[in-house]
Amino acid sequence: MDVVVIETTQLGDRSYLVHDGKVALVIDPQRDTDRVETAARNAGVTITHVAETHLHNDYLTGGLILAREHNARYLVNAADKVAFEREPVVPGQTFKVGRLSVKPVATPGHTHTHLAYVVSDPDAGSAADAGTDAGTGVRQAVFSGGSLLYGSVGRTDLIGPGDTAGLAHDQYASVRRLVAEAAPDAILYPTHGFGSFCSIGPASKVSVSTLGQQGATNHALTDPDEDHFVRHLLASITAYPSYYAHMSPLNARGPEPALLDVPESVESAELERRLAAGEWVVDLRNRVAFAASHLRGSVAFEYGTGSSFTSYLGWVLPWNQPLTLLGAHDDVEKAIRDLARIGFDSPDAAVGQDPGALAPSTSLVQYPVTDWAGLVRDRAPGETVLDVRRTEEFAASHVSRAMNVPLHELLRRMDELPNARIWVHCASGYRASVAASLLHRVGRDVVLIDAPFREAADAGVELRGAAAPK
Repeated sequence: MDVVVIETTQLGDRSYLVHDGKVALVIDPQRDTDRVETAARNAGVTITHVAETHLHNDYLTGGLILAREHNARYLVNAADKVAFEREPVVPGQTFKVGRLSVKPVATPGHTHTHLAYVVSDPDAGSAADAGTDAGTGVRQAVFSGGSLLYGSVGRTDLIGPGDTAGLAHDQYASVRRLVAEAAPDAILYPTHGFGSFCSIGPASKVSVSTLGQQGATNHALTDPDEDHFVRHLLASITAYPSYYAHMSPLNARGPEPALLDVPESVESAELERRLAAGEWVVDLRNRVAFAASHLRGSVAFEYGTGSSFTSYLGWVLPWNQPLTLLGAHDDVEKAIRDLARIGFDSPDAAVGQDPGALAPSTSLVQYPVTDWAGLVRDRAPGETVLDVRRTEEFAASHVSRAMNVPLHELLRRMDELPNARIWVHCASGYRASVAASLLHRVGRDVVLIDAPFREAADAGVELRGAAAPK
């Protein structure tokens, strides 16, 4: 058995192409299925099966699209209510993919109907012989979706408040059931847990692991007290992106293929009309370049900074409103692909790196950028420090007398902010740059602190909170 890992670092997820050299099973594919098809061509295999571990909450699936395109069997839990034809999967009902044996295992917790898949290859050597980082020659693999992750488990609060505690108890039982279904040297391949907001608890930074390794280190397996585990898990629950509310229903209906081509660039007059009308024009350029000069009414979502762009744009901006991306062609093209994964379909584009040339009749505006030393040196009495990190980050450590409004709450809480100048910061500068642009868009006087929070204390900034330096 060979396993090809298809990373979606922008969302912190993985999809998998599992094959025997001739035919392949795809697990949890993202909506931009061309990446899976490229992997299959490179491996010289035919896609015959596509399987979902669950109806995803953090992205739109490409499973139905891929199955239709390749006339493959589309495997979805029989208990899931969906609007399309699929092959209903019943836990424990083993099936074959070429020489590979695939067993679905009921693993409720992340969702009520969650499945994991144990895939075995009778002709392969042991995983230890193959090397667990290679993905080749694997004897047994476990594809755990949002059940057992590296170091923790999938979050249990996505269905609803009334289900959260019960699903946490289910997770505790499910991971034990899953471990009992496979050998200790079986390689674990989760879908979530690589930065995805679908994970919860003390996730590990490792990139590969086995069931045996997780049994020795994962708190979901090492904690002998179920109630203690559940309390710990529930205490770890944090906010998650607002677009999640739309993903599972869209997945149950069956997403259409993504449109990934860059559209023709909007004309200057139309771009100016959109800015004047208050439509969302998203500037993808570097956040410092944006602060120095940008079109009045545009907002900053810097592209090319890991997983931040997709999650935070989908979290902050209103769902299903007109969207225009402004930036270099390559950045616009990549952003369109990223946004298609979460259902922000077919945004328009203003292609170019000179905003003034794209909308010459619209004013170019700016706001200052500084570091922590600049805050200490230049902040006047009565000016506000705004921390746009999440509440749990703020509780751990924060600037003395700072105000905390998490970025994803800012649009609806702007009226709470004082009228004085606002110095905006986060953990790295990314969220602060988005917040500064949103505030500046409505006429607020802002300064962007573009510096890591970990450098604040060394610059002489007074901190408070449970983890603040004493």
